[in-house]
Amino acid sequence: MQGKLDSLESRLGFRIYWLIIGLGLLVVGFIFINHLRTGVTPDNTAVSIFGLPVFWYGIFIMGGIALGAYVVSRLARDRAEAVFNEIVPQNVQDRPLDSLGLPQNIQKKLVDHYYATVGKLLLQWGFDSGNLPLDKKETAVVAKKLRQANGVKREWVAGGAPWRQWNPDHVWNGLIVVLIFAVIGARLYHVLTPSPSMAAVGIESPLDYFRNPAMLINLRAGGLGIYGGLAGGALGAWIYAKRHNLSLLNWTDIGVVGVALGQVFGRWGNFFNQEPYGRPSNLPWAIAIDPEHRLPAYANVERFHPAFLYESLWSLFAFIILYVLAKRYSSRLLKGELTALYLIFYAIGRILLETVRLDSRTVSIAGLDLNMAVATFVSIII
Repeated sequence: MQGKLDSLESRLGFRIYWLIIGLGLLVVGFIFINHLRTGVTPDNTAVSIFGLPVFWYGIFIMGGIALGAYVVSRLARDRAEAVFNEIVPQNVQDRPLDSLGLPQNIQKKLVDHYYATVGKLLLQWGFDSGNLPLDKKETAVVAKKLRQANGVKREWVAGGAPWRQWNPDHVWNGLIVVLIFAVIGARLYHVLTPSPSMAAVGIESPLDYFRNPAMLINLRAGGLGIYGGLAGGALGAWIYAKRHNLSLLNWTDIGVVGVALGQVFGRWGNFFNQEPYGRPSNLPWAIAIDPEHRLPAYANVERFHPAFLYESLWSLFAFIILYVLAKRYSSRLLKGELTALYLIFYAIGRILLETVRLDSRTVSIAGLDLNMAVATFVSIII
């Protein structure tokens, strides 16, 4: 699969994810323009499968996460290839696969999966030989031939390849752990700091959740806090990195690129739920909010600032900056600097957003909304 993808991108001259990002932006742009033209927000249910609704909110969030993870996996592979190219001599990389003297059946399997050179084979072997299209006996034969090959160090074959730390599979494997902790953290944050719009379903304070325990797991009624999600996700990433002996900051430096991109599209899920809207506005891009989603104090107001759109655009700006730095200037940056830059971007964005947003958390600290306080604190400590 990876070989086919590399071949396709080589022919196209650009990474496939740019096509996906471009199409995604066109789709949400069309949806938003249609809303401005008609004043109608699409139903928040995308489809119903076996009687169970599938919500646009979940589709956009999961789609944003998947797209962000895909970009991070490609950045990880770029870094792995940079380490590989620095360590493995070019003449070793360019050797045809038949120079190893492999049995014909094994060689055919490898070539059919785009491992036509020693370099292609060695790169994947350094990641995980178990992902090659070989059984155990065939893998043992290839290992023996690689150890005997001139210019190939034994540690590269024995699981100690320096580029192994950037195995793109860590993105997808780690994502499972990160998501579990992120959802727990996001839900916990929301339960402790419910937004005013939750009054529509009988939730006005954290105690209301404990009076009605079923609401604790009713995500369809709304309720994921971004700060809790970031904190929980960070804890999950730390646990995964610790278990696999990876540098957490090295990975978060490219991980934040995917997080920013995920937020670009994830925020559009809020549009369908008509959740994070701003103050009343008559600007041309102001959005219409249906009466049942308006706060009581604004029951007679129809149009509001699209707070979700502002955050999406700010995240797009952050993504572009972080991507360029990660792609072109990583060698000039210190470990953790991209992570810190993302936190700065996020803190500034939230501070600006909270000055516009109406649907904010109810807990206050020293006269500040909790979201504002946290965002300010993050920006100060960085």
